[in-house]
Amino acid sequence: MTLQIIDQVHIDTNSAISLLTEHGLLVRTENYRQHFFYHIEYNSKLVQSETLFFCKGAAFKEDYLNEAIDRGATAYVAEQSYQNGATALIVTNIQRAMALLSNAFYGFPSNDLFAIGITGTKGKTSTAYFAATALNLGTDDRTALISTLNTSLGKGDVFKSKLTTPESLDLFRYLRQAVDNGMTHLVMEVSSQSYLLDRVYSLHFGIGVFLNISSDHVGQNEHPDFANYLFCKEQLLLNSSVCVLNTQMDHFEEVYQAAKVSTAPDKIYLFGEAGSHPDLDLAYQIQSTGLAGSNFQLTGVSDRGSALMLDGEYQSSVAGDYNVGNATAAAICAAIGGVKKKTIQEAFGQVHIAGRMEVIRTQEHGTVYVDYAHDYASVKRLLAFLKGQQHQEPSQITVVLGAPGNKGVSRRPDLGKALAEERVNRVILTTDDPAFEDPQAIAAEIDAHIDHDRVGQVEYVADRREAIETAIQAARAGDLVVLAGKGTDQYQKVAGVDTPYPGDIAVVRQVVAHLEG
Repeated sequence: MTLQIIDQVHIDTNSAISLLTEHGLLVRTENYRQHFFYHIEYNSKLVQSETLFFCKGAAFKEDYLNEAIDRGATAYVAEQSYQNGATALIVTNIQRAMALLSNAFYGFPSNDLFAIGITGTKGKTSTAYFAATALNLGTDDRTALISTLNTSLGKGDVFKSKLTTPESLDLFRYLRQAVDNGMTHLVMEVSSQSYLLDRVYSLHFGIGVFLNISSDHVGQNEHPDFANYLFCKEQLLLNSSVCVLNTQMDHFEEVYQAAKVSTAPDKIYLFGEAGSHPDLDLAYQIQSTGLAGSNFQLTGVSDRGSALMLDGEYQSSVAGDYNVGNATAAAICAAIGGVKKKTIQEAFGQVHIAGRMEVIRTQEHGTVYVDYAHDYASVKRLLAFLKGQQHQEPSQITVVLGAPGNKGVSRRPDLGKALAEERVNRVILTTDDPAFEDPQAIAAEIDAHIDHDRVGQVEYVADRREAIETAIQAARAGDLVVLAGKGTDQYQKVAGVDTPYPGDIAVVRQVVAHLEG
């Protein structure tokens, strides 16, 4: 997809210097000349004439800057001098400088959007889709979405996302395009990495949603420890006018106190299951749940919650009782964003999230479920829910999964623990974005934490397609096959390269067609 290039000057050297100075980021200028920048870039291969270039990244090489200058860059921003004669803005923090100047270059587009940011270890994507569907229905399709799965900027600008939260320069470019496309609202997932790496520096949200937190994203190339992970997630609340919190999350009191630091008490909304907390503003009560979705009741408990006018019955088209809480958070956001209850009720029956609880039924090889579940909490709740939905005990449950390389190393022992606790009959460990690690070594780490007295059979099949085929071929009527982790992702991250992969759902359909004709 090609985004519109905005053909006017958006920033010049003096403006950049003033902004950086105001935010305490500028160290000094070198070879000062007044330039007018028509483009900004951090990828040297995309540089055009009259570009302001950002020297960012741990792997940055001076050769990249030289290439950018050869292609037409007239100035650069960096944390060090490269003594090449070009105008240079030397800063204390390149990530923050890039975010700030990108926001200014694109005309501070978030000022024209009612922005909703959603964070949490799990549930971000589901909540984002609930909220975006309701807001789109209530705003005549004027809501942009930036999620782990897709980015939608209006007027047909829809494309596959590469990161949960884009790099700052890309993010503000997307927001500018959304505004130019007539969007009035924005729903976006906000990862902890986006605050750790300052991708959303200078971005303020109308609503910040904090769903939950559990041990994840701690390790190499991520957060050094859980305290840092929690701190980064809490930054969303400090940069939001209204906060929406799940009272049933672990560490709720710590998160609540963080929200109170910068948010007035009447701008903090607490939600949870009915009776779960004495200070609820909006309570949900599950009436029934199944593979086709859930029916639930919303009730305003406090005066603030009642003022949302959300009391009533709702039907969600997304399976999983755990998604009712996500829908409740989305309902609060939509109501604050100006959407009426009737529209929200209608929207929740239309939500579909590709790769979430996708069901493929076979004639002779059981039922196959595809889901993005990728950590202890999500895998455990998925398996518990699926087992609870069976009219009789399934003959056998087979799970196919792996874990990504060079990130989230704490997931590996946790996955082994979840598989044992849910007493899975067969586990096929396989490849899931190994990056620069050996996928068999990753599988061995998971296996080392599986209690083999509680899990029937554990094996390793390197090729993910072969692993899926092995699981389905061995399954019989009444069995469950669960494919966790990749959902509809059409690539495997291997040695720094996005290697094409059909996606789990496509592979399942191919295998079933071959087996059953």
